[in-house]
Amino acid sequence: MNAMIMDREAEDALTTRRYLALWFPFLPVDRLRIERPELWQAGGNAGPIVIVEPVRGAMRIASPDADALALGLGAGMTLADARAQEPELVSFEADPHADQDWLERLCDGCARYTPIVALDPPHGLILDISGCAHLWGGEEALAREAVDRFERHGMEVRHAMAATPEGAHALSRFSAGPAPDEDAALRRLPVEALGLEQDSGVALRRAGLRTIGDLAARPAATLAARFGEEAVDALHRLLGLNQRPLAPRRPRLAIRIERRFAEPMGSTAYALKVLEDMAAEAGERLGERGQGGRRFEAMFFRSDGLAFPLRVETSLPVRDAPAIMRLVQERIDSLSDPLDPGFGFDMLRLTVPQAEPMAATQLALEGGEARREEAVAALIDRLSVRAGRGRIQRLEPRDSHIPEQAQLALPAVESRAPSSWPCQGEPGDPPMRPIHLFDPPQPIDVVAQVPDGPPHRFRWRRAAHEVTRYEGPERIAPEWWKAKDGALEGESAGMTRDYYRIEDARGRRYWIFRHGLYGAEARHPGWYIHGLFA
Repeated sequence: MNAMIMDREAEDALTTRRYLALWFPFLPVDRLRIERPELWQAGGNAGPIVIVEPVRGAMRIASPDADALALGLGAGMTLADARAQEPELVSFEADPHADQDWLERLCDGCARYTPIVALDPPHGLILDISGCAHLWGGEEALAREAVDRFERHGMEVRHAMAATPEGAHALSRFSAGPAPDEDAALRRLPVEALGLEQDSGVALRRAGLRTIGDLAARPAATLAARFGEEAVDALHRLLGLNQRPLAPRRPRLAIRIERRFAEPMGSTAYALKVLEDMAAEAGERLGERGQGGRRFEAMFFRSDGLAFPLRVETSLPVRDAPAIMRLVQERIDSLSDPLDPGFGFDMLRLTVPQAEPMAATQLALEGGEARREEAVAALIDRLSVRAGRGRIQRLEPRDSHIPEQAQLALPAVESRAPSSWPCQGEPGDPPMRPIHLFDPPQPIDVVAQVPDGPPHRFRWRRAAHEVTRYEGPERIAPEWWKAKDGALEGESAGMTRDYYRIEDARGRRYWIFRHGLYGAEARHPGWYIHGLFA
């Protein structure tokens, strides 16, 4: 009987979801203190600090620090009024992108506790600690470990735990501290904890509903009829009557390998050696599955709570550890800031978010096509890592008769199924399309014998060109099926193009077109040069 009771308790512990909310109330100021300590070393910024942003032509407080908040300087107050109240006030301009990047780094660092971590704006994180707390000695021990780590790094943090993400969020922001009775603590929260619009909160208070408990005591139909379905839905999610899945920052991974260290490593070279062993283990796992990795992500966790991610991609599936490490080294060499161990790395993680089938290949006796394909793919991978993912591109054909839409430039590492380019004429004939297209086409001045005839001479880039040979016109109609109310979107998008392949007196060949049919679509059609032949 006792064994059955213990098994039932263990099963309930696994099925009950538990969430930990971490809120950084002064994140913009804390980020500045950590990233730019020189601002405080001289002692010139000893007063209260606020982060300001322009709102409707006036500088207003976006985020105060604890000292400013204690003086009554809250968000939304104009900077002029705040300085009149506190002359020693120090202000910095808001940088929401830097704050978001900082919050994402903190989110990545919390992956040491649980694989399911989500952003909780503004300035918060939600951790799904279901089934993970026992690894740290319980929920309170896990929460204390996370809070202590951030506080040692210089971050002010508040935390709370609940059975729902919304409950943990609300308790971390509106509760004075941990409470023994979680349900009672939720019901004591103010109605602002629902996260509704300000007008809805004012309407609830005017109706005498000041706490979550006041709302929970009313019939749901009455609340929905008076305050809308959003209020009822938020209430039910807060109390756990309705559930909404948590959206983690990182999806579940195909392969995940971790190494934890009792003493932090202060050597980046040694950390890379350990990472190479992890890459070899990942390659063995991929080989057992008959797969190869297309994307590899290495995460270096520092003992101060920050995490440094390194991501590499390959155009073909690979599972060779030396090849993976060559790309990782290329990524490290291309970083603007070196991989700084700081106080040391206490954990490494290697993940393979994307894996594809990889069959065993047999090379031909003289090297073979497979060998050349692998060499080209390796070159593409190195160049993409060094120059940037979007800098090395390959052209993919598209089913479109519009010249500039017949091909699409994609990152070369995004390998796709092979597709054939459409055949242009018979072998040996001159090409129908130029190698280089101008984007957008460049306007030219053309002299023609008749308005709708071929060009006789044209001027481009302040130089005159005599036309000696021409071929055309090749008429290209617009995409009429994309028209709305009989007209295409965009200026002159619905006009016909007449293309000519021409050669000037110096033997240079051009691809030009007349935009619009003379008289029918335009009184004076314009001429453009669209490309150059080799």
